Amino acid sequence: MNRALGIVVALAVGVVLSGCASNEVRHSHHGGSGSTSSSTALPNNTHLDQSERYRLEHDRGPGRPAVDISTLREPVPRALPRSRYGNKSPYTVNGETYHVLSSAEGYDETGLASWYGKKFDGYLTSSMERYDMYKFTAASKVLPLPTFARVTNLANGKSVIVKVNDRGPFVDGRIIDLSYAAAVRIGVWPQGTARVEVQAIDPAHPAELSAPTAVGHTNTASQTGQGVWLQVGSFANQQNARQLATRLRRAGVGPVHVSHVTVRGRGFSRVRVGPLQGVADVQRVRAAIEAMGLPTPKVALN
Repeated sequence: MNRALGIVVALAVGVVLSGCASNEVRHSHHGGSGSTSSSTALPNNTHLDQSERYRLEHDRGPGRPAVDISTLREPVPRALPRSRYGNKSPYTVNGETYHVLSSAEGYDETGLASWYGKKFDGYLTSSMERYDMYKFTAASKVLPLPTFARVTNLANGKSVIVKVNDRGPFVDGRIIDLSYAAAVRIGVWPQGTARVEVQAIDPAHPAELSAPTAVGHTNTASQTGQGVWLQVGSFANQQNARQLATRLRRAGVGPVHVSHVTVRGRGFSRVRVGPLQGVADVQRVRAAIEAMGLPTPKVALN
């Protein structure tokens, strides 16, 4: 994989801290938790090209025996200060300039996810934290460091909460690079890439991304099943939601549901189509909705 770990660190902190950027650690895991012990520091190689910086030439998963990812715990979103390193904006990598968002609030993007593993294990991330392939972390080109986010694999509906503490992936079309553990959790590994939705989590209101409570025309049995949903609209006025739902049903785009949620004390009626199975189904329904002259719907879990 084309990774650029450490480039942003160099941009942000300069040569003063360059001696820290290539120390490595070994990992020893027992059951569901991982412990880290120091090993002999690698030589300072931050002046080297990416192709020469790491001990391994190619990235890969762990050797055997592998850790049982199902026993590992996902991070609990909490309010954290912005990292001192890795948030310089704008910054340039491989001739491309990127701008870090001033806030992660409202961030909800769909695109390709990739993953990174053994090659980078133990090296410093752009926020100066050690990369641990068995932690649920991720890299983003634009999200502030750190940011907690929910990543959903649109092909199977599986999701994982990650702490974004690194920069990348610097490959066109990719919006997030998952740690090995996070990639395994939602099925991105071993296939390499997958189409995902990335939603930033507000630590003060983590439940805002949880499943809505079904009312009105909602079929509760299907609403709580596995699948991906396309949200066409969210309205404070329930009449507007009902009118949109009626229009969608007449167009025959798929199962249409209206659900009610309360966000920070305010009630909203959400109009969604689903559950949908697989990327092809999502793309077909999205195209049908756009053909009606409606805004592009957002992907959401049930």
